[in-house]
Order: sequence, then structure tokens, then C-alpha cells
Amino acid sequence: MGFPAISNASVAITLRRIIEDLGGGVTGNGRLKAVVPGGSSAAILRGDEIDVTMDVDGLRNAGTMAGSAGVIVMDETVSIPEALMVVARFYAHESCGQCTPCRESTGWIEKMVHRIVEGHGRKDDLDTILDVAKRGGGTTICAFYDGAIGPYISYVEKFRGEFEALCRS
Repeated sequence: MGFPAISNASVAITLRRIIEDLGGGVTGNGRLKAVVPGGSSAAILRGDEIDVTMDVDGLRNAGTMAGSAGVIVMDETVSIPEALMVVARFYAHESCGQCTPCRESTGWIEKMVHRIVEGHGRKDDLDTILDVAKRGGGTTICAFYDGAIGPYISYVEKFRGEFEALCRS
């Protein structure tokens, strides 16, 4: 006995449906701010970007990925700079140090994000984070740094105003 043929369209489910129908919606103040659809290395999506299918093509077209499929939902009470600081700390700590771009960039970016969160950052730090992250992509032996740059770039690009509000100049 064989299995019936199932098309990709028949099994696709949107991120919105996972959050609202299957997950019970957003806790806290109930206002969705952002979602990371595939674990820490996936690019973040704004709350208005969740009408995307949770398959490889749907997520790729939205500029993110399924990754480990660990969906992280953030409501309006979450500080995106603080969330990036946690992710950046993880990547800086977990880098094996073999490749210079990963070893140096993950630590440097973690320090810059920390400085921003503490209120001592500068707006040009944001451009430096983006530049360093983009230049290092595809230059390392393993894919670890390529996984780290998704959050570095997407958090800053999609929530830049929130980072700038914490900067001195």
C-alpha cells in the first residue's frame, strides 16, 4: 500500500496560522512585533511579514529560512537590540576561532551591540555592523559565520530606528 501523492501546496502552512491558530496567539500585550521563523540564525521578520508559508521557498522569498524551525515570537515589549545582544553573545562565544572573519567579527559585533544597548553606541556603529557582517559572508571554512550574519543584518535593517533611539550620536 502506497502513500497518496501530496503536493507542497497542500501541506504548506503560514507562519500566521502557526502563531495564531496552533500556538494560541501572542502573549503579553498581544501585539506581535517580530518573529524568527527558524532558530537564531534565521533572519527576523516584522509582525507584518508573517503571511508567509513555512516551507523552504516561502521563507526564502521572505528573506529568511527554516533553519532549525525553532519559531521565536516577540511581542511589543521585547527590545530588538537586547534580543540581538543575546544572539550576538552566543555567536561570539561559540565561534571556534579558526577563521579570522568569524573569530574577529562575532566578537566585535557583540561588543558594538552591547555598547548600543548600554546607551554608549553611535549611529554609525549600525553601518559598521552591517558592513562587517556582509563582508564576512561566504569567507569562512564552515557555515557558522554565515548563520550569524542573518540576525546581525536583519535585526539592524528591519528595526534600525529602535537601535538608533539608544545611540548617543
